[in-house]
Amino acid sequence: MMDRFAELGGNFLDTADAYQFGESEKIVGSWLQKQDREKFVLATKVGVPMSFDDPNSLGTSRKHVMHGVEQSLKRLQTDYIDLYQTHVWDNGTPVEETLRSLSDLVRAGKVRYIGVSNVAGWQLQKITDLVKYMGLEKVVSLQQQYNLLCRETEYEVLDVCINEGIGFLPWSPLKGGWLSGKFKRGMGAGGASSSRIGWVSEKAGERILQSAPSWDQYDNDKTWTLLEAMERIGKEHGKSVAQVAIRWLLQRPTVSAVIIGATKMSQMEDNIGAAAGWELTDDQMQELNKLSMPVIPYPYEMIRRANKMRKESEF
Repeated sequence: MMDRFAELGGNFLDTADAYQFGESEKIVGSWLQKQDREKFVLATKVGVPMSFDDPNSLGTSRKHVMHGVEQSLKRLQTDYIDLYQTHVWDNGTPVEETLRSLSDLVRAGKVRYIGVSNVAGWQLQKITDLVKYMGLEKVVSLQQQYNLLCRETEYEVLDVCINEGIGFLPWSPLKGGWLSGKFKRGMGAGGASSSRIGWVSEKAGERILQSAPSWDQYDNDKTWTLLEAMERIGKEHGKSVAQVAIRWLLQRPTVSAVIIGATKMSQMEDNIGAAAGWELTDDQMQELNKLSMPVIPYPYEMIRRANKMRKESEF
């Protein structure tokens, strides 16, 4: 599948040390040995627990970041990482310590650029302000969940990206399969029993995550109306529902690339087909924006309402 990905023009590979406790990095590293390394942008992450019984195996302390990058370099079989990202905000480590450690890695030549993932708006703004104040390497990217069923990150985070020139890398573009086009109104949870959504639905009593949505979370009229509009729009372009979902992201402000997670060759080829050669019209974008608009909480709704006569938000 990775050979086909490269054949179709894919060149951005995103993984993390915690994915399958290092096995994902090993797979990517082994594959890269047969490729021209310079043709690919290799990204990985640090911060999520690598072990559940070792307190030093998680977070973004200097100790763990320095150890983590060396281990990732070994598993990836490379002498540098193009984009090294914190996997999630670490409440247990001063962010100044993390940023200085990451900057040291850039200056040592082990990392080309640094990024962050899964942060709140105030955290991202603090990060960008600190790197300026401390004279550290700029954070160039943010990886965050973003899709037509998860737009809450627009409230502050994407505004920071726009204002600070940070590239945005959405993960879960299909919302765990909800935006894949596989599911139809009225089919019931049984239709998703063999999918990731079905698995999460069975585990709902012990685990419901926004990153792994259950059937009950989105089995409602708003979701089905959106999906039906996506199907209609896709037919107008000769594209799939999944391609419409990814194309919508690619046409959003500051989105640099979309993180896809296909498990089948056909899915990967379909996802790649969203990338070039066509665009959603302005009317189609506006329709999808309207149908997917979440309930805007206070104070964001009040700010938006009070500024109707001012410049409209990017979103």
